[in-house]
Amino acid sequence: MFIHPLFRKIKAMSYIRHLLRCYPVSSFYIAIIWCLCFMDVPETPLGEVRFIDKWTHVAMYAGTCLTIWIEYLRRHPSRPANTMEIYDSEDERRRRTQRVKLFALAWAAPVAMGGVIEILQATCTGGRRSGDWMDFAANSIGVTLAAIVGMALARFWKRRG
Repeated sequence: MFIHPLFRKIKAMSYIRHLLRCYPVSSFYIAIIWCLCFMDVPETPLGEVRFIDKWTHVAMYAGTCLTIWIEYLRRHPSRPANTMEIYDSEDERRRRTQRVKLFALAWAAPVAMGGVIEILQATCTGGRRSGDWMDFAANSIGVTLAAIVGMALARFWKRRG
């Protein structure tokens, strides 16, 4: 089936508006990460701390992704675990789809964003910034830690009702 490219662009813009409206704090943090990753890094006394750059990457991505989890859980309340309802297959399919969207939004997208940023730093900053695969690893560790905490929060949220 042919879909006009303009319709695809409108649909994509609509989805971006949806993300900005539903995840405002996370969107703000993501914009801050993009800005910080392309700014010149000033010299500070913290520069003497071993692996401070890696710790910063872990903290930035863990904080951002944990915020995504919290905003998602607040926006998509789940049923309490102790209800005795029998779910139909449509309801189960919807919950499975939500879990896939959450994985894409809260883990895969930030990891991919970290990789893209590192590639852009290596190729597009004219030597002002350097892409570092260890930074990418630190980003991924931060995202994974946030996912672990987010899954624990989701279980707690579900039990609490």
